[in-house]
Amino acid sequence: MPSIESGALSPPPSPLILTQDELKKIAAYKAVESVQSGMVLGLGTGSTAKHAVDRIAELLHQGKLKNIIGIPTSKKTHQQAVSLGIPLSDLDSHPVVDLAIDGADEVDSNLNLVKGRGGSLLREKMIESACKKFIVIVDESKLVAHVGASGAMPVEVVPFCWKFTQNRLQSLFDYAGMCCEIEKDVGDLKTASDAILRLAGVVEHGMFLDMATTVIVAGELGITIKNK
Repeated sequence: MPSIESGALSPPPSPLILTQDELKKIAAYKAVESVQSGMVLGLGTGSTAKHAVDRIAELLHQGKLKNIIGIPTSKKTHQQAVSLGIPLSDLDSHPVVDLAIDGADEVDSNLNLVKGRGGSLLREKMIESACKKFIVIVDESKLVAHVGASGAMPVEVVPFCWKFTQNRLQSLFDYAGMCCEIEKDVGDLKTASDAILRLAGVVEHGMFLDMATTVIVAGELGITIKNK
């Protein structure tokens, strides 16, 4: 079971109400404290991960971090990192990643995730499955009782006859477009994962099971760190 780090809850210095983006930034900056010089980093995608990439670049330019190599999880993150001067590579050159920092669409009590609603599902899973440590950064709105509770769980399929694949997926879950709408607890997540991946035409799904090592949650009362 995940553990909540002792002393991880730190009240803010003032009673100001923080915006969702400010909460995301707080979580991102906390995660970047785990980055050390010489690391190969998985650079996440999305509005929360963007703050982490910005912070890594800032520390590089200040000389507080050195010899960092980033592996971006999307074209958008690649463009951001290039514009900020972060040295980049790929999994072919660096098959083992020291640390990845990324956001999530959902986080359950066991630190299972739903990711990929932003469209970078496959690259995210490839890079983050190669990590020694995977830190997930979210605001408290992303916490859910069970995977799929807040909306669409994305499934990436090959373009060839995608409607055929969609129809086959219909027998497993209630699909809308290219996304599976899981409105209730599907039971054993590993069983659900295997059932989806067995269908020809499916590339990957958005359940990231037993991958996150740490989840940093920013809320109005401060930061909570949940460790696997």
